Amino acid sequence: MALSLPFSSPPLLPRHFHHFLRLRPAAVTGAPPSYPSSTPTVRSLEKKVQNNANSDVNLEVLYDDKSGTESVKDYLDASREIIKSDGGPPRWFSPLECGQPVQGAPLLLFLPGIDGTGFGLILHHKSLGRVFEVRCLHIPVTDRSEFKELVAFVEYSVKHEHGLSPNKPVYLVGDSFGCCLALAVAARNPIIDLVLILVNPASSFGRSQLQPLLPVLEALPSDLHVAVPYLLSFVMGDPVKMAMATVADGLPPQQTFGELSKSLTALLPRLSDLADIIPKETLIWKIKLLKSASSYVTSRLHAIKAEVLVLASGKDNLLPSKDEADRLSSLLKNCRVRYFKDSGHTLLFEDGINLLTIIKGVNMYRHSKCVDFVEDYLPPTIGEFRKSFEQGNRLFHHAISPVMLSTLRTGRIVKGLRGIPNEGPVLLVGYHMLMGLELSSIYEAFLSEKRIIIRGMAHPFLFSSRKENSQQEFSRFDEMNVFGALPVSPMNLYRLLAKKSFVLLYPGGAREALHRKGEEYKLFWPDQPEFVRMAARFDATIVPFGVVGEDDIAELVLDYDDQTRIPFIRKRIEEINQDAVRIRTDRSGEVSNQELYFPGLLPKVPGRFYFLFGKPIETREMKSILKDRENANKLYLQIKSEIGSIIAYLKRKREEDPYRSIFQRAIYQASWGVDSAPTFEP
Repeated sequence: MALSLPFSSPPLLPRHFHHFLRLRPAAVTGAPPSYPSSTPTVRSLEKKVQNNANSDVNLEVLYDDKSGTESVKDYLDASREIIKSDGGPPRWFSPLECGQPVQGAPLLLFLPGIDGTGFGLILHHKSLGRVFEVRCLHIPVTDRSEFKELVAFVEYSVKHEHGLSPNKPVYLVGDSFGCCLALAVAARNPIIDLVLILVNPASSFGRSQLQPLLPVLEALPSDLHVAVPYLLSFVMGDPVKMAMATVADGLPPQQTFGELSKSLTALLPRLSDLADIIPKETLIWKIKLLKSASSYVTSRLHAIKAEVLVLASGKDNLLPSKDEADRLSSLLKNCRVRYFKDSGHTLLFEDGINLLTIIKGVNMYRHSKCVDFVEDYLPPTIGEFRKSFEQGNRLFHHAISPVMLSTLRTGRIVKGLRGIPNEGPVLLVGYHMLMGLELSSIYEAFLSEKRIIIRGMAHPFLFSSRKENSQQEFSRFDEMNVFGALPVSPMNLYRLLAKKSFVLLYPGGAREALHRKGEEYKLFWPDQPEFVRMAARFDATIVPFGVVGEDDIAELVLDYDDQTRIPFIRKRIEEINQDAVRIRTDRSGEVSNQELYFPGLLPKVPGRFYFLFGKPIETREMKSILKDRENANKLYLQIKSEIGSIIAYLKRKREEDPYRSIFQRAIYQASWGVDSAPTFEP
């Protein structure tokens, strides 16, 4: 049965709203909802987007996405404001905090949990608002729409937006109950390009701990209901993690504890506000709604063809989210999972969770039907840089204490990256250390010193979801995507150079990074000059570089040859390579041997990494090599020889470094109170 509520003039808007958009949902099989002439559609009033799927993303490298400036307290404040002005049917609103997105931004519709306020995404409004047109669904406290009616409401909005921009995806971000709405709409609209992000989906309600709660709530006196949401808040998530969401990263322990205490003290008394946000009658209705929603969705999972990402918490005390992630990943055709083992049900309220970073990390941000690794790429934020390098990678950085050297156009070697051009296109060509251990140091140096993002060409295997499972955590591979990695291919290299990007290329590829015993610092390059002529086509500057230090931190004890002699390991290697994308199969020699495996390493007392970027090679005056294969090959061999000479130079000069060992560096740093130790004079 369709809702037939009369439309009235919009209520006084709380400060968090850009506008209310009221829509009338139709029955599931009936006509679409009707719009009053004075009411805009989800985007019609603000539509400034051109129908260009590949619009430029104009964001600075290390821009501030304002993540961490909102808290659960802001959620409670906003929710109390919105329930004051309730009345009427469900509606969409655009949070003021989201601001104006970049040109060509796709639409993101947030579907709330059982609270229905639409503010469950409040900690992420500012970051998501930079790259999405964010709209949130508000279901008033007094609304008693059936699940099918809510599905019809969301479905009409999705169809309308798809009609406005048929070549762009529509993102549906569901939280708990909202996941059921997203799944239902996707099942009913398999031909619409939808991207579903499901946070602890309530499609598992049939196996939930909430099932026995309904008769208890119905019998509970109204004056005792105030305690129910308060108790549920502790079951739903960890208040400490929620309070930590607004505590700045990198503070001294004593200051961190002080900020946490203030945040927690302000938060705890406010949790009882949930009794007003979810009154007794509303809570009973929502639990009944969950039951029907779960049943409806479970019977229609087979029809879903949308791209799906499930975010599952390991400590969800309300829903069996881990098991549901397993189930959905096995039943849905295009489903991936990111598992957060230490998080509770209210994942989007917890410290350390940045939804935009997760979307970028799994390569699910796009403007068209498929991800474009060049046009759709979003630069890293200052928060992502700090979390990855100043926190996550801090111990490794201190252990290897990288030395960065570069070469000026005069040929003089200097400390730092002064010898690297400031404008692209630039092609960095070098030696690939074992397991790519040098990558994080290169990315960190270019971002911190030159504020330049490097687009690293990587093996296609790293971008395949086949290597994932239903308990896949957010990993270093995901971080590589955030910081610019993309599949190696001639077309991607062509397009990056055309955009004047800084590109990192390893001609030795996986064969070099997964070398055998005794092959450290050996170059495995193809016979043909794969990149030289393409660089010349775009007047790119080629910068050869070398790095040494892998033999100072680990010893390769089990290489490919060793492992293939062990039957059960050999079988695992064969499974890994069976479905992996094969590259350079048309080449001869060792470079065509791109078998993937995980080397067995024995750690050593850390030494030091040394990088040297050679003299930049300008191709602007080398147009002849576009047609002259012989000259192109000469330049190719010159670059290869230069990298070999750089490696030999670094191996020789590191012997002169009095602080090559971590022990000497630690003594120096402790004595002088500095973060790094000096090195040899270049």
